[in-house]
Amino acid sequence: MTVSSITPMTGFDRFELPEPLLRGIRAAGFQNPRPIQIETIPAGLEERDVLGLAQTGTGKTAAFALPLLHRLLKAHCKGPCALVLAPTRELATQIAKETQTLAQFTRIKTVTIYGGVSIRHQVSDLRQRPEIVVGCPGRVLDLFQQGILHLDRIEALVLDEADHMFDMGFLPDIRRILAALPSQRQNLLFSATMPNEIRGLANNLLKKPHVVELANSAPAATIDHALYMVDERRKLALLKRVLADDNCDSAIVFTRTKHRTRRLADQLHKAGYRATGLQGNLSQAQRDRAMQGFRTRRYDILVATDIAARGIDVSGVSYVINFDVPDTPLAYTHRIGRTGRAELDGVAFTFVTEEDRSWVNATERMIGASIPRRQVKGFDPKAEDTPVAHPMSRNTASGSLRRSTSQRRHKKSAHRARKASP
Repeated sequence: MTVSSITPMTGFDRFELPEPLLRGIRAAGFQNPRPIQIETIPAGLEERDVLGLAQTGTGKTAAFALPLLHRLLKAHCKGPCALVLAPTRELATQIAKETQTLAQFTRIKTVTIYGGVSIRHQVSDLRQRPEIVVGCPGRVLDLFQQGILHLDRIEALVLDEADHMFDMGFLPDIRRILAALPSQRQNLLFSATMPNEIRGLANNLLKKPHVVELANSAPAATIDHALYMVDERRKLALLKRVLADDNCDSAIVFTRTKHRTRRLADQLHKAGYRATGLQGNLSQAQRDRAMQGFRTRRYDILVATDIAARGIDVSGVSYVINFDVPDTPLAYTHRIGRTGRAELDGVAFTFVTEEDRSWVNATERMIGASIPRRQVKGFDPKAEDTPVAHPMSRNTASGSLRRSTSQRRHKKSAHRARKASP
């Protein structure tokens, strides 16, 4: 065979994965690997330790799931043989779901374990000896200490969103879990940031790791983000004005407290919007219903706190709106990164009051750029005798997001027709 006759491999074929996994990749709808996958999968397939620095929404799950599945296909182990730790129940569920999709043409089983729900079904699942366990540190440690979850056969460990696990106080539990694992194993650690505590954990955990750094404090180029100066009392009216935009198919609205989340979700619901809230006081069943409703577009708007929203990965979120500024500048990029995912366009707006100026200055220093300022007529807090915006009627409010999808489709169809005409 001559060199010129060799066809370069494209897509996921470049990784030379077994056919069952390639079928799973096609079933998942993946065509071309993302940058984090291109940079980490080869090292993972070689069973090397990996340190991946990347924001959420960059394709990390497949970056570690495919090497795990490849390893388990070769090993034929009786599980659990791979452990994935995640900071929140929502993220653990998403990881398990995507892993199961990729593994659907194999016999590899994945189970999810986390707190806030009955332990009985999780015990039953573990008795089936699944190859992969995805869970939150607290419940994993609990089941291990009860002698229900056995960790002595773990061949590969994944820590996903390690910085968030540290923020949520899971580091002591993680250290106890690590002490129970076999010393000879593969370790893959993914984090958006590297605070000193996570750096120390990585140094102790990883052996000659393959390091990939795609994390960036600046927002993704696919996100159109801006600040809106507004008086605190006018935020709700401004939010309704923003939600009426024709391009706003779905939105995540971030607030500072659980009480504020619940109140704002109720206000939007009473105004006719299809809105739901996600905050820490909800039961697991209520959280699941809220997230499922948002994913299936039963709800167009998800109002959430930072803690409740960590790990949420919902495709097609067109707007992120910071009703309240985040506690820290770094949280800004985490929040707005919920839109503009998978290289799609997104919009992120932050409502800023006079009291938030120090936060603005600190955030702009962190991202190394000025955040554009925009105004909506009638909402400038400096304007004298600012008129009170006429509240939208229930029909206008409830119809704005639902109408936007058909309107945008009509615009796109008209654009294609104009483009195709001679």
